[in-house]
Amino acid sequence: MVTLKDYRVDIKPNWCPGCGDFSVLAAIQKAAVNLNIEPENFVLQSGIGCSGRISGYLNVYGMHSMHGRALAVAQGTKLANKDLTVVCAGGDGDGFGIGGNHFVHAARRNVDITYIVMDNQIYGLTKGQMSPTSPQGFITKSSPEGNPDNPVSPLQVALAANAGFIAQGFSGDIKHITSLIEQGMQHKGFSFINIFSPCVTFNKIFTFEWFKKNLQNVDDDPNYDSSNRSMAFDRVEQTGGFITGLIYRAERKDYVESLPGKAGKENLVKQDLKLSNEQVQSLVQKFM
Repeated sequence: MVTLKDYRVDIKPNWCPGCGDFSVLAAIQKAAVNLNIEPENFVLQSGIGCSGRISGYLNVYGMHSMHGRALAVAQGTKLANKDLTVVCAGGDGDGFGIGGNHFVHAARRNVDITYIVMDNQIYGLTKGQMSPTSPQGFITKSSPEGNPDNPVSPLQVALAANAGFIAQGFSGDIKHITSLIEQGMQHKGFSFINIFSPCVTFNKIFTFEWFKKNLQNVDDDPNYDSSNRSMAFDRVEQTGGFITGLIYRAERKDYVESLPGKAGKENLVKQDLKLSNEQVQSLVQKFM
């Protein structure tokens, strides 16, 4: 049986004391152990930013990729070896700013990976500038007179891109986010989990206390139907996106199942991809 000890490393996270990302790290560990996933079968790809450091704090395969490109690397990893459990992790700046295009296309493509975003409505690593999820009027170092932009709504973007699993959590409730991450890992296809993870150093507005007072958990609502996409859109609109729980879930073919013919049916890592001399010469002749 896998234990938490199997996932621990000697490297201590250098996040600020009290950062919400500590809870997300612990939740990923607990989810992997609860699902009995061996560390050698787990890959954690991450982006750039405070949250992007998370791939170095677990005893698994991982890569600290380029800014905004973690999803591209994660999808490639899964397509090369579909037996792996692949989790991609990053922040709101990394995922919804420079990586926004990858987010949309990963959701619609439906590769079987889990994408976890630690959303703190600010750029923490670069010392407190506004991010794509900063609300309009938000005062930061890069918007001293207030943010002029409308914020990105990650849940609405994911719904519009037809993601098959969409959830949102709060790092102040580790038991709940562990459950959401487990569900995301078990879901066949692209799973998106946005987690409000307060920045205790640079964001003095959206604090742990603020989220505790203002979040609504749809899992506690007996009338909420997470299979109803229209209801999900309406609830996100009504609450400004400040909800937690399983927002939407639908079963559909993942990317590999949708590929034509034999493509993707066998792991690339197990295929003989060598070309014979005759095949090489044939290819050369086609371009001569």
